Amino acid sequence: MSELLPRPFVFLRHGETFYNRAGLIAGSPDVPLTAYGEFQAREVSATLGQRQWSHVAVSTMFRARKTARLALPDSELHLYAGLRERSWGELEKTPIQDPMPYFDDLEQGESWAAFQGRVLAVLNELLAHFECPLVVAHSGVFRVICNVTQGHPYGARIGNVAPVLCQPPASGQGRWQLTAWQR
Repeated sequence: MSELLPRPFVFLRHGETFYNRAGLIAGSPDVPLTAYGEFQAREVSATLGQRQWSHVAVSTMFRARKTARLALPDSELHLYAGLRERSWGELEKTPIQDPMPYFDDLEQGESWAAFQGRVLAVLNELLAHFECPLVVAHSGVFRVICNVTQGHPYGARIGNVAPVLCQPPASGQGRWQLTAWQR
């Protein structure tokens, strides 16, 4: 399936890591947050923690788990390996490119088709069972969301710890709306 079930959800990218700060690709390395990344996660708690989420789905990678624990210390977190960042193979730890080669075959990396397939499988499972879940994951996961809702994965990079409301078109026609989430 290359579509999302038409149900709203909120997406949150993890806090800043050293690789984010340095402008390097870090898909599969399980890296920690910087002190600033931890600060970002605690700061967003003031808004995210005010809401009773139907479900909090979190990538199994450390940076996403730590962000979720700091942002939602009183919430039950549910870990999903399918929300892990893409493995970029030989491009790991190299400078972020503009544009990124999302659809290129990557030596020792994960194909776009495999990555998108596993991410969509988890997202659609969540959307089938929960009303407006919160998803804490990675910029690559957001690129998959953009690809299936906007028709391409390109555009401005999503900020660290910047919640995005992902809403299907009201009438079933048109594009999804991806907007900054405000409580």
